[in-house]
Amino acid sequence: MTQFVGLRRTAETVAAGDTSSVDLVSEALDRIEKSQPSLNAFRRLRREAALAEAAEADQRLAAGDRAPLLGVPIAVKDDTDIAGEPTAFGCAGDFPPKPADSELVRRLRQAGAVIVGKTNTPEFGQWPFTEGHAFGATRNPWDMGYTPGGSSGGSAAAVAAGLVPAATGSDGLGSIRIPSAWTGLVGVKPTRGVVPSDPLPDMWNGLATHGPLARTVEDAALLLDVIAASGTRMRDGANRAPGRLRIALALRVPFTLSPARLHPEVRSAVVRLGRVLARLGHEVRLASPNYGLVGLGVFPRSLDGLKDAALEVPDLRLLDKRTQLNRKMGALAGPLVRLSRLHEQFERRRIGRIFDTADVILAPTTATPPTPVGRYDGLSNFATTRAMIAACPYAWPWNILGLPGVNVPAGLTSTGLPMGAQIVGPENSEPLLLSLAAQLQKEERWHDRVPPNLT
Repeated sequence: MTQFVGLRRTAETVAAGDTSSVDLVSEALDRIEKSQPSLNAFRRLRREAALAEAAEADQRLAAGDRAPLLGVPIAVKDDTDIAGEPTAFGCAGDFPPKPADSELVRRLRQAGAVIVGKTNTPEFGQWPFTEGHAFGATRNPWDMGYTPGGSSGGSAAAVAAGLVPAATGSDGLGSIRIPSAWTGLVGVKPTRGVVPSDPLPDMWNGLATHGPLARTVEDAALLLDVIAASGTRMRDGANRAPGRLRIALALRVPFTLSPARLHPEVRSAVVRLGRVLARLGHEVRLASPNYGLVGLGVFPRSLDGLKDAALEVPDLRLLDKRTQLNRKMGALAGPLVRLSRLHEQFERRRIGRIFDTADVILAPTTATPPTPVGRYDGLSNFATTRAMIAACPYAWPWNILGLPGVNVPAGLTSTGLPMGAQIVGPENSEPLLLSLAAQLQKEERWHDRVPPNLT
């Protein structure tokens, strides 16, 4: 079967008996292995274990079991614990196997998914590029000279290239939405707490959450239904009309400590989507949130989280020099974390006032198109941060506030690289955001676009 069928249709095909899980999983593993020398999306493959789990899924299917993802190959990011597998989180070293599944993996297994492997991510998910001396560079299937983004870049590359129908990632400062934007995918950062993060009850001091990456809104909603703890059916939202909405087109760059400018092609792409939404009957007006100093809490919370994550690294000397410095700064950030969490409530009220006059926000996901592989090589910590902010200043305010956002593809640059826009809403507005994204998808049909040379 074609590699771009998608999650829902793949699950339906297996359930109907048109193919077996063993065949599907074997095909996925073969595609991944063939792509590794060029794309390098995966840190670990689970060939033997995945094929055994696929055979078990076929037995369950024969017995009449109809779990939602039964027998379907899925990938997870390498910050996610799988029993018997190491969780290196982009780092070099001999990491011990984890004794138990994370809650996210437990939910995927409960839904019948077969996890074929763990995808690449930069060290501790710090950067919007997926490169590191532990694994090399993960590349963008739209153009191998460019990054797929980060930090869930391996998951994005795997889905965009059709290696798996969907994957999970995590988003601490845009790490699902950024690579989704740069690879032409739908990526969802849920409201804080919607997806359980056990064994880490408060991922990165509340900045991070797990979420899905997929080619279509319905596929992303299906995967989110599987991994979410809430009783809300996200697919219901994706399958109903949103009604007439007030949409704030927010182009202003949020507060940054370093200059950032919206690239003209990205601006044009997002404005064009705004016009499409207006043509669909929505009230679209130019308005940006009062961001204020929302960014001040990013560094204490993220650096403190990195300090804690680094406790599991077998040999700290193997870390990137920038990571080593960030870990040391994290040791000093602790007292500021509590202040940031308290300040978050004030920021929520001030920034949240935009939802008094708008139902949702439409904003760029990134300020620039994808950056070349190697763009950040050899840069100092400060220079890396400056370059990262210049490329991706739009995503992180919503991590500070814990609010949901959905990246939708916004078209291609003049050189054929994907760009994205994010639809952001108040707390627990995922069904509305997915409904609007699905309406946009019917017009844009981004799921019909695939990277060149992969058809």
